[in-house]
Amino acid sequence: MKLDRMIGILSVLLQKEKVTAPYLAEKFEVSRRTINRDIEALCMAGIPLVTETGANGGVSIMDGYKIDRTLLSTSDMQAILAGLRSLDSVSGTKRYAQLMEKLSAGASNLLSGDTHILIDLSAWHKDTLSPKIELIHGAILSGHKVSFSYFAPGGESFRTIEPYDLLFQWAGWYVWGWCELREDFRMFKLGRMTGVSVGDAFEKRAVPFPDISDGKVFPGKYQVKARIMPEYKWRLIEEYGADSFREEPEGTLLFSGWFADKVSAVTWIVSFGDGAEILEPEGFRADVRAFAEGIWRKYENCSLQDVSQRAEIK
Repeated sequence: MKLDRMIGILSVLLQKEKVTAPYLAEKFEVSRRTINRDIEALCMAGIPLVTETGANGGVSIMDGYKIDRTLLSTSDMQAILAGLRSLDSVSGTKRYAQLMEKLSAGASNLLSGDTHILIDLSAWHKDTLSPKIELIHGAILSGHKVSFSYFAPGGESFRTIEPYDLLFQWAGWYVWGWCELREDFRMFKLGRMTGVSVGDAFEKRAVPFPDISDGKVFPGKYQVKARIMPEYKWRLIEEYGADSFREEPEGTLLFSGWFADKVSAVTWIVSFGDGAEILEPEGFRADVRAFAEGIWRKYENCSLQDVSQRAEIK
């Protein structure tokens, strides 16, 4: 895009005293004529550029007109560039890496990026996620509706939305938009969307910033207390934090946390196998037992000998 290229040219000129038009043309993969037009546009925008001909000629910014580069420190710029690099992990392109390279032209000591911060925002299903992000991002920029099948705990539905923002939150990607079915703003997880397609153009409306606080998105309805075996301490720390439990004298962990619904609480407890016992709410104990009995009935014809033989194979 022309604006991106002009910003890139200005960034190069801020880092170098003088550059040639052929150098800029090669850097931005355009013709010299295009570079000359961009330089004229920058001059019309009020940036005093000087063009000199001859063996030592080139393009430079007029002396005395320099933007203070100390506005951003080296660590600030490295953090920005690390973020730009991370976006390529989901876009499926090299667009942001190329932008980073253009910004760092002639000043690798300043804009090298922090190579010790490695960020990958992609998911396990990267091959299907990246095209969704690119398609939805394009629809946001062009102002077109997006339709898709959506799979949620409440069932499958077909949705058409006016997309406004892409968010990376809770280790996943979401799109924030106006849902025609609900007639309100909603957030949809990209991993639950299939058959994504771009539809008609729409007139953009006033967009409230999504409230992504845990209390709003995952309201705590049930406080669950459970006794967890010590070998699962890592899970409690990872999933709920070190303050979510206390160690009992015998070594077990007394956990306390909030859940939005009963199903989430029961399945979470069951995921520990016999390494967890729910204490409160007391009524949930019967639900855990019913869940376990349902599994037992499904596998009751499997003999213990079969289980033993499969264990030996492993």
